[in-house]
Amino acid sequence: MSDLRELYQQVILDHNKNPRNFGALEGANRVQEGYNPLCGDQLQVYLLVNDEGVIEDIQFEGSGCAISKASASIMTETLKGKNETEAQEIFARFHEVVTSDASASYDAESIGKMAVFAGVREFPMRVKCATLAWHTMTSALKSGDSVTTE
Repeated sequence: MSDLRELYQQVILDHNKNPRNFGALEGANRVQEGYNPLCGDQLQVYLLVNDEGVIEDIQFEGSGCAISKASASIMTETLKGKNETEAQEIFARFHEVVTSDASASYDAESIGKMAVFAGVREFPMRVKCATLAWHTMTSALKSGDSVTTE
């Protein structure tokens, strides 16, 4: 196993065990639920978006597998202070990486810490775990219906 892959696994385990920005966000003006019935992941994403479309605060709560919780945790760190367009662009780049062929190269710098999830593309069933929080956040920004990976 490569040192980089080991480091990525450690980051995922750390964010699962000690999720950042975990809990309901008082004063949130966007809230959305997400559910992955195949894995049992369930979460809520809370956003505080200002009048200029900037995500001033973001938190999540719920339960799920290590990949799902870690992805939500890193997502919240990544998106604080970003505007809605930037959040969508980051998600698009992240989604492209985790759904691309395992042998495809990618620009780790463009997705920052989310690069730790590049390995899930080797396990297609885990892609839904890694992207659930992101799809839920997107729906919250659009004030849409709850999200399911089915």
